[in-house]
Formats: sequence, C-alpha cells, structure tokens
Amino acid sequence: MIERYVLDLREVDETQVAVVGGKGAHLGGLSRIEGIRVPGGFCVTTDAFRRIMAEAPSIVDRLDQLSRLNPDDREAIGTLSAQIRLTIEGISIPGDVTAAITRSLAQTGERAAYAVRSSATAEDLPTASFAGQQDTYLNVVGPEAILQHVSRCWASLFTERAVAYRQRNGIDHRTVHMAVVVQQMVFPHAAGILFTADPVTGNRKVATVDAGFGLGEALVSGLVNPDVFKVRHGEVVAKAIAAKQRAVQALPAGGTQEVAIDSQRQEQPALTDAQVVRLVQLGRRIEAHFGRPQDIEWCLVDDGFQVVQSRPITTLFPIPETGDQENHVYVSVGHGQMMTDPMKPLGLSMWQLTAMVPMHEAGGRLFVDVTRRLASPASRAGLLDVLGRGDPLIRDALETVLGRDDFVPSLPDAGPGGPPAGGASAPVETDPAIVTELIERSQASIATLERDIRTRTGPALFDFLLEAFEEHKRVLGDPLNLQAIMAGMEATWWLNDKLQEWLGEKNAADTLTLSAPDNITSEMGLALLDVADVIRPHPEVVAFLRGVEDEGFLDELAKLAGGTEARDAIEAYLDRYGMRCVGEIDITRPRWRERPSTLVPVILDNVRIFEPGAAERRFEQGWQKAQQKEQDVLSCLRALPDGDRKADEAKRMIGQVRAFIGYREYPKYGIVSRSFVYKQALLEEAERLVQAGVLPEREDIFYLTFQELHDVVRSNQVNDQLIQQRKDAFRSYHALIPPRVLTSDGEAVTGAYRRDDVPAGALIGLPVSAGTIEGRARVILDMAEADLEAGDILVTTFTDPSWSPLFVGIAGLVTEVGGLMTHGAVIAREYGLPAVVGVEQATRLIRDGERIRVHGTEGYVEILP
Repeated sequence: MIERYVLDLREVDETQVAVVGGKGAHLGGLSRIEGIRVPGGFCVTTDAFRRIMAEAPSIVDRLDQLSRLNPDDREAIGTLSAQIRLTIEGISIPGDVTAAITRSLAQTGERAAYAVRSSATAEDLPTASFAGQQDTYLNVVGPEAILQHVSRCWASLFTERAVAYRQRNGIDHRTVHMAVVVQQMVFPHAAGILFTADPVTGNRKVATVDAGFGLGEALVSGLVNPDVFKVRHGEVVAKAIAAKQRAVQALPAGGTQEVAIDSQRQEQPALTDAQVVRLVQLGRRIEAHFGRPQDIEWCLVDDGFQVVQSRPITTLFPIPETGDQENHVYVSVGHGQMMTDPMKPLGLSMWQLTAMVPMHEAGGRLFVDVTRRLASPASRAGLLDVLGRGDPLIRDALETVLGRDDFVPSLPDAGPGGPPAGGASAPVETDPAIVTELIERSQASIATLERDIRTRTGPALFDFLLEAFEEHKRVLGDPLNLQAIMAGMEATWWLNDKLQEWLGEKNAADTLTLSAPDNITSEMGLALLDVADVIRPHPEVVAFLRGVEDEGFLDELAKLAGGTEARDAIEAYLDRYGMRCVGEIDITRPRWRERPSTLVPVILDNVRIFEPGAAERRFEQGWQKAQQKEQDVLSCLRALPDGDRKADEAKRMIGQVRAFIGYREYPKYGIVSRSFVYKQALLEEAERLVQAGVLPEREDIFYLTFQELHDVVRSNQVNDQLIQQRKDAFRSYHALIPPRVLTSDGEAVTGAYRRDDVPAGALIGLPVSAGTIEGRARVILDMAEADLEAGDILVTTFTDPSWSPLFVGIAGLVTEVGGLMTHGAVIAREYGLPAVVGVEQATRLIRDGERIRVHGTEGYVEILP
C-alpha cells in the first residue's frame, strides 16, 4: 500500500478518521455541506505519524509502561509522558514527509498564515470529544515554523491531560494515532461556539451561541465572558451581553496577542440577532449532516460565517426512540428502583419483558412514558400525587413541564386516574393471613420455575422463558398483591397526614412501622448479625476472613477451627439471600451467591461492632417502641374533641400498617429470586456457546438483548462487532447522569424543593425517617468498600435492598436518590434510622469524615464546622 503523507481537506470526509483523525475527518465532512464555508488546508496523515514513531523504537516500551500505570498516578504519568513528548519532538522529520508538506504549502501560499491543529484518531467521537486534550497553534507563518509545529502536535498526543483522559475512557494509547490539520488562518471580526442543543438542559430545540470579538481563543481560554444567545424556532428567545474587555488577535509576523477592547465597544453585541439566527440555521444544516447535536467553532469574516470545527456534544443524555414526532414526557425507572447506574443490554431487555408497563431505553437506563396520563386531568392528578409522595422532585419536574405552552396536549378523561391519593378507606381487611398467602404463592411459583427450567436448553429454553415471563407478570399483577402493597403505603400516608393535622406531629408513622413483620429486607440485615454471632467466637476464622481476596474462601474455611460452622452459616445466608446484589434490577450484575466475598467486609464490621444476640434485641426494641408509640398516639387522640372516632380510625390504620408495610419489600425479593433462576439458565447456555467457539466469554451475552441472544443460540453465529460497540457504549453511559424527568426535546428537567423552612447552607432533601442524629459522614459508593464504626452516618448515591446489611451498623442515612416508599426509606424506618433522601449531589457536597447533622423529620442535612 502506498503511504500518503498529505491529503487536501476536500479529499477527506468523516469516514476517514483512521487516516486524518477526528478533527480532520469532520472538517472534510463540513467542507462537503452545501452553504458551509471551511478555511482551506490539508491534513498530514497518520501514515506520517507512524513513520515518525518508527524512528524511535524506545517509544514502544514507554507506551507499554504507560498503559500499565494507574490513571490516578499523576506523577508517574507526567514523567513518562514528558519523556515521550521530548523524544518525538527530537526526531527529524524524514525528507519525503517534509517534501509532501512543503509541496502542499507551495500550492496554498508558503508565506500565508496557518493554524496547525492536532487531529487524533480518538477525538471528536460520539462518546468522547477529547476537547482541548491535544494542541492547536494559531497564525503560524513559514514552512520551517509549520514543520516545527507539526512535530509539536504529534508530541501533544502524550500531554499528561490527554493520557489521563484516554485511560479514564478505557482507550489503549498504542491504538491512537495523530494526524495534523494545516489550515489557512482567518482573521475574524468575531468568533465563538455554537451548540445546536442547549448544553445545560439538553433541549435539542434550543441552540446556544457564545460570541466574542477577535479570535475564538479568548473564549476557549476563559479570558473573557462571552455574549450568550439562545435561539428557538428561528428566534432569539434570550440573550446576555457581556462586557468584553479583551480579545485575542493575530500578529503580522506570526503568533497571537491579547489586546484591550475600546471601552465604548466592550458592551456592544459581538453579533446582531439576525446574524445569530443565520448562524443557527447553518448549525442545523451541520447537525442534520452528522446526525446528532454538534459543538461548532465559528468565525465571522466580512459578514460571512466560516466553520473551523464541529464535534458531537457528548454530554447530552440520549432520547428514547419513538418513531414519531409527538411530544413525550418520560419518568426515570431507576430513580424509583434505586438503581441509576447504566444497565447492560440483556438486563434492560429482561426488565422490559417482565415489567408491568412499557419501558423505553436511553443511555443505558429505562424510562416510562407518562404523556397520556399527564394529558387527562383525572389521571394527571392521581399520577402527580403518587409520584409526589414518593419523590417531590419528580412531581415538581412534571409540573414544570405541564406549565409550558401546550407541550402536553389535553385529552378527555378516559378511565380511572390510577391509584387513589390516599384516604381512610382500606382496600383489604387487616388480616395477616393475606400476606402469608401471598408469600406462599410467590414461593410456589418460584419452586415450579426452578423445577421446570432444568430440562430446557437451546431455543426451547427461550420459548420456556417467554412463558415464564408471563407467569412473572401474573404474580406481580395479582390484584391481591397490588392491594396488599397499596394498603401499607396508603395507611402510612394517612397516619402521617392525619396525625400531623390532629396532633401536630410529623412523620409519626415512622415509629409505628418499627420491626414490622414479614419485612424480608430488614430480616436480611438482621440475619447477617446472626452470621456474625457464629463467627465471632473463632479468632482464626476472623483473621482468615480479613485476608479474603477471591471467591474460593468458603471451601478454605472448613480447614480452620470453627470454620465449618462459619461456612455453614454463610451458605445458609446465601441460600436465602444469595440472589441479591447492588443494582439487582440488572440481571447481569454479579449476585452475592456468585461473589460471596462482597459480604465479608460487612460480616467483619458486624463482628467488631456488635455483641452476641444483637439481631433479636434490635427487633424486640423496635417492636416495643412501636407498641409504646401506638399507646401514646391513641391516648392523645382520645383526649381530643371527637377523640374516640379519631382514635378508632387511627387504630385501624395502625393495624393496616403493621399487617402490610413489611410486605412492601417482598415483591422485589420475588422478582430478584426469579431473575437469578433466569440468569443461571442463560449462563449455562452461554457456556455451551463458549465451548462451541461461538463466544469468547460467557459474559459477552450481557451485551446482547434477550431476542438477540435467542437468535445467536438458534444460529450459532454472533456479531462480534456489535458486542464491542455495546461494550464501548456501556462504558460511555457511566459518564451520563440520568434525569428524573426527560422530554422528547431532550430536556432533562430538574425538579426543585419548594422549601423556605431550612437553615441557610443546609442541604435539602426528602424526610423519610424521623429523628435527628449527628455523627461522622461516611461517603461510600461501593458497599464492598464500607468500613463503618458505630454511630457513622452513611452517605451514598442510592441504596437498594442489598445495602440493608449495612443499615444495622449505622446511625443515619443520606442518599442522592430516593423517595418515601423506596427500599432505603422503608428499611431506615424499620431500623429507626433518621434519614433524608433525594439530596442532590450529596456525595460531592459532603466530604468523607465530616461531621453532619441529619434532620430526618424536617428533611435537611447540616454540615457542621
């Protein structure tokens, strides 16, 4: 193959990233769009870069060293990358490469001024922009200076920031190459950046223009605040004109300088409204060409716009695909399920196939389309009430959308408005036998599933699973199941509302729910205390567990004094709860049964913090507090006017809470139990595919949907490229923050707490478990890394049932995600822990080790001096 060291920009397009890098490929693509002007120039290709790298074999060894470094080891990265840069800049450019560059310069003007710009092959990608990671040099004049700056661009592939960025994004340094764009300089009256979608809200219908005088470098470097214009439907809808005191201009002999702007001109707009609208029209044309929202650098020269760069905006949360042009409003499933991390494709599709309502995927998360329920006044009221009780931020975000001009159409009422808002009427009788019957039904259904799935393999397994999913939904949709869940929740709401009205007491139900029967999640936390009781008397076992690093430790335990008892206790716990894990709604997440070492730090904390018999004592203490609270409440109510009636109603509702609130946790346990059976069967199928040479690894099935996996099993063929694309996409989804509410315009609508009753500087959230506690904040993002002391307050993004074993050892809880009836809130009340959930950015605003005060009754957190 003939190596080409230089290509004219007009010869390339966006398909040639491997040859001219991301920037060069996008500029080539831009130059082909009708009506878009791009300064002329050429690309020094990656062939030239590879030629340079071959001149210094020692670089290969250094790249190997670099790839093995920890991304957080900044000192080592800085030292090694500096050595690589010096080596590259010290290499003489071979004669044939020099000749190709100077020939192109001769054609466009040797003494003209140029911008010499890095263009890496891992740059301007849909999932990683690499903005500002490599170098650009402006107003470079003369062949010698241009060649020198080409070398500097090659070396800038290994700036410390570029190396760290690649490592964080999982990109191998050895696979990335550098091209260089050499482009004629333009000397603009104004320059800036156009985002074809609002980079803050994500709204795809709103374009944002940042503008300043002179070269765009003044804006990019932060030298000046730009004028900011917002454009919607061809009209400037908002603008803020900044005082632009300085600009960057080109020098006649090369290079740039800062200059002061005349005081009379500083507050003049850099663009007229008409120019802004025309620029956005050009941006929409560019966006349509590339098929996604763009971050565009532009220059205004003689009243005409020239585009010097366009890259995808990588921070926008994707929009669910619908295939229509209607307006849609989506509510996050993850915020209700306490799992806002991205899910792998198999997990997403399995949850969709077993969910009770249609769910839409975007950014590795699931959303429910609530547009039709919002459109009807009756169903809207019910939806807002139920969602608002669970998470006020979701309600506020939905009300924000409803307040906009006709975004949600109005439809006539077409049926019931969803679950009632809560009241004194009980949907089922207060009969504990109902919960017993429901649990027995669930257990029988799971036992049948385990028995019948054993004989199914190949395509027959998938046919069986589709039937099993229908049974899964039948169990969940059982009217008695839904009535029992709602009975406990509605009784809790009723008690909190009425006891505040009658007695002025907030969140009284929190104490009344302590040690409620049949709460599988709280039982799971207490059961791990019993495991600790078995292990505590055996120092050799405790010492061994402190050194556990892999999953084979259970077999090793039997060799130690007391080890057999310890192993049996852990195994019995795993038999009952081993299907659980963090993020358990995603079937692809490793379960405790698959990775029992996850539980070891929690067991050791329990051994250290608690005395024998702690589980039984805690349950008994909670029950006694609940009993005493009931007596106090009823006594106070009877002393009121019409007190006997109020006390009788409250007593009936307390009975409802005690009978049904614990069951609130059981359906999730049933779902996860069934899902683990599905997973084990699918992994056995994956093992057969590995043995047949169809798949390299069992876990590759996690990156296929259920239907795609079914097709692979039928055909014994797999699309390796698709799996790799899915792995790359999944990695990129971790950088995205899922919104509670998302519109089809792409706007991530953030709700707010409408509160004025909290101290200045306090972090506002949702009160979900009463009481006030002060203690050390432990900011923990991974349950396996928990190292708690008695009295610590757990601060984390979200908790699902798998976190409940930690709850027995803490004094309070703060989470970023959560609602009144989500699992963390239910268990916090069950254990009597003051808790505030839905505290935005809690894990960033609260530092690990700080002292904080959690106001679980009022719903805010104070950071103490």
